[in-house]
Amino acid sequence: MIDDRMPCAGRDPTPTVDARWPVRTLLSDIDETALVRLGEIIALKLRSGDVVALVGDLGAGKSTLARAMIRALLDDPAAEVASPTFPLMLTYETPRLVVRHCDFYRLGDPGEVDEIGFDEALVEGAAIVEWPERAWAALPHDRLQIEIGPSEKGDDLRRVLLKASGAPAVRLDRIVRIDRFLAASQMQSHAGDARITYLQGDASPRAYARLERPDGSSAILMDAPPMPDGPPVEGGLPYSRIAHLAEDVAPFVEIARHLAAVDLSVPAILADDLADGLLLIEDLGDLTFARALASGASQETLWQAALDPLTRLTGTPPPAHLAVYDTRALTIECRLVLDWMWPALHGSPPTETVRRAFADAWHPSIDRVAGRPEGIVIRDYHSPNLMWLPDREAHRRVGILDFQDAVAGPPAYDVVSLLQDARLDVAADLERALLDRHIAGLAASGRLADSHAFRADYAILGAQRAAKILGIFVRLSRRDGKHGYLAHLPRISDYLERNLAHPALADVRRWFDVHLPAAARGALAKPASEWRSP
Repeated sequence: MIDDRMPCAGRDPTPTVDARWPVRTLLSDIDETALVRLGEIIALKLRSGDVVALVGDLGAGKSTLARAMIRALLDDPAAEVASPTFPLMLTYETPRLVVRHCDFYRLGDPGEVDEIGFDEALVEGAAIVEWPERAWAALPHDRLQIEIGPSEKGDDLRRVLLKASGAPAVRLDRIVRIDRFLAASQMQSHAGDARITYLQGDASPRAYARLERPDGSSAILMDAPPMPDGPPVEGGLPYSRIAHLAEDVAPFVEIARHLAAVDLSVPAILADDLADGLLLIEDLGDLTFARALASGASQETLWQAALDPLTRLTGTPPPAHLAVYDTRALTIECRLVLDWMWPALHGSPPTETVRRAFADAWHPSIDRVAGRPEGIVIRDYHSPNLMWLPDREAHRRVGILDFQDAVAGPPAYDVVSLLQDARLDVAADLERALLDRHIAGLAASGRLADSHAFRADYAILGAQRAAKILGIFVRLSRRDGKHGYLAHLPRISDYLERNLAHPALADVRRWFDVHLPAAARGALAKPASEWRSP
């Protein structure tokens, strides 16, 4: 076993029983390409406060690994990454976090680590440390440690032992699984010598990266580990089960095949490991609806194009096994506004009287739209999940990215999800014009028998969705520290008001007017520091 207090001294790192390192993995006989790939994968999982300790003799490959991590974080494969041997520490401001590259080889005394501000560096970001054995006491106990040694199979190969404890141990397990998955994908010519770069995610726990090969081809890595059940919230079941949320990647694969079968533009599945929650999927590019708007595309053109796939899906039977959007799912979702926005405003949970009044107000409306498996409801059909593909034709001009939570339900749900976009303003007059046009098109094609019923569904499902999103965005701020979502609250609140104007929602409107009026909802758009504690 390698002594944490001593250099490698040329010995091969080999796994042995060591309670201090709950996660230990040996990668045998890897070449420089594989070492760089490992560094890029580690960069995907690096977080503020992390320390990556690189142990090995001169020429072992520590600098190769450090440069791969830093270049991946900078999203620049040609970035100059100098050796920090003489300054001891170099700082890189990357899009995701500040990273310090340290070299402790020339430390005269371990105490010098304090003089270069190493502790402060960990508060601000992450650190990659070469020759950490010169100052083990300065490093946190919980860290990722990578020990590199020679392979008996050739001078150009290395044996790499990865060890981690604490929070980094969870990420190391994921790093190793991704590395193995991509190595297997290389055999299928999907990954090869691709460069791996991080893609900014959203509120979802899923993570994404782009793989770009020298020949210009690319693919997207979806990292979606199976989600454990949360605590029971109702009837002994967790929220995810009641709301019919996907807990692994299998639904994504199944729904992708269903949507592709009706000729919609969804990413093709190139490789999969369903057990580990890893997919390699087709890269539909970078032109999201938001970027297309910023580049000068007309919002009306984009949103009209996005209605075309929904027209195609209307009247198409959903997959037989798909969960139905039922009363319990719709109710627990809209109740999020009560569970999160109410305490944020009032400083305490709602009383049972308030809860009963909320449930009574919603009951008739939800019963009207629940349990109707008329078609597939994609459920997150809005701008962040839609790609503009102008080189394709007709309904295939819109790429659809997020559909693993699809259910069987009324087709109006995805229409209101699009026309009342949670992230981008859709003016009321544009919304009305597009909705009128969509309803007229469905009626003319024989896909819609009752336009008045569709409009009622649209308002009810729009109000339900707005209530859900108001709760989710407050939760993301209060629980997860993602305060940027508060900027969207006024928009969602305005959509709620539009929907509550429909006569079918008279009772719900009265409840909101009394308990969570628009003026109160708008108050939450201020900084979190001004909120009352729950």
